[in-house]
Amino acid sequence: MRCSSLFLPTLKDNPAEASIVSHRLMLRAGLVRQEAAGIYYWLPLGLKVLRNIEAVIRREMDAAGAQEVLLPTIQPAELWHESGRYDAYGPEMLRMRDRHEREILFGPTNEEAMTDLFRREVKSYKSLPQLWYQIQWKFRDEIRPRFGVMRGREFLMKDAYSFDLDFDGAKRTYEAMFRAYLRTFRALGVTAIPLRADPGAIGGNLSHEFHILADTGESGLYYDAVIEERADLTVDDLVNIYAATDELHDAATCPVPPERLKSRRGIEVGHIFYFGTKYSEAMGAQVTAPDGTPRLAEMGSYGIGVSRLVGAIIEASHDERGIIWPEAIAPYRVGVINLRASDTACTALCEQVYSLLQAAGVCVLYDDRDASGGAKQADMDLIGLPWQVIVGPRGAKDGTVEVKNRRGGAAVACAPDAILGQLAG
Repeated sequence: MRCSSLFLPTLKDNPAEASIVSHRLMLRAGLVRQEAAGIYYWLPLGLKVLRNIEAVIRREMDAAGAQEVLLPTIQPAELWHESGRYDAYGPEMLRMRDRHEREILFGPTNEEAMTDLFRREVKSYKSLPQLWYQIQWKFRDEIRPRFGVMRGREFLMKDAYSFDLDFDGAKRTYEAMFRAYLRTFRALGVTAIPLRADPGAIGGNLSHEFHILADTGESGLYYDAVIEERADLTVDDLVNIYAATDELHDAATCPVPPERLKSRRGIEVGHIFYFGTKYSEAMGAQVTAPDGTPRLAEMGSYGIGVSRLVGAIIEASHDERGIIWPEAIAPYRVGVINLRASDTACTALCEQVYSLLQAAGVCVLYDDRDASGGAKQADMDLIGLPWQVIVGPRGAKDGTVEVKNRRGGAAVACAPDAILGQLAG
């Protein structure tokens, strides 16, 4: 893509309405624009990031044995009356009536709808386990939406639901999803800490939140360094390894030796929990067991805030110049900067580099605009592509370019045919 053709409305100054880093940078970098309070237009660059995050999530969900479905955003109110949550959910639920005066709602979550689909279609233990997921827009009418996409009213979410015959099967599915979450966040290029969460009336230890480490996070985290050092933790391991939010941490009783205790801020981006037969009992979702008797399905739920992740990753990965995207989700991997578009040699070398990268399958953005070199470099730093290939008049005479890493800032001069080697390194 050429910048001269790209819809990229960047801003030089911080918008007055943005109070946190991610909101400011998403507006300045032209990722989103606000339509109404807590509701956003996603512009080309922002949408590419969303799609890249979705792709990573899909890959890991599929590898864990989950199957993708897509449920309606509009749900009949009677499903929520069955579960007992319609009146209890509160004003965050957007309630409506259709032309026939039937109560409907814009789904804030999908436990009821998934349970309804299961009870309609699955009748025997022979069809278990089932693990279904979707990536879908949801709406919760927050009283005070704030912090940009971090706490909006409309948001994109991956939610998965599991159905098993018994607790042992549900625990195996839960652990498979727990591992999938660890793999997912690693693949996204971020550090996420899994913390035991309060399961409420469900009981047991099968409830975990996942927090991205970020200095601007809303939660204080205390955790055993083992969590970061080991990549193969199981649910049972986590029961014995300490991790807590600031609300739950007690220095007097903390079991972690001081040399292993870490304290950071974090942003919650995922939550998984087992809720047993709460919904299957309320809605009659049962299967025939091997002995011929009816058995209520044992269920679990697994969520990741996809649009929230965009903001959380920016909070965790930025500097004073702008965003620093992990390579897996960057809208483009490389930005080519023509420092002097009026220079024939510069333009010819840029075109050569642009064609070379495209031919190699690299997702590349070429800044071919008639603007100053400083403005181009500032915009490229702002939008945070992992790599920059900078072409100026002096290098063009020698047939060399500068390859710069956005995260570390290191730059290397090389010939065009050596660029791919620099990116691989």
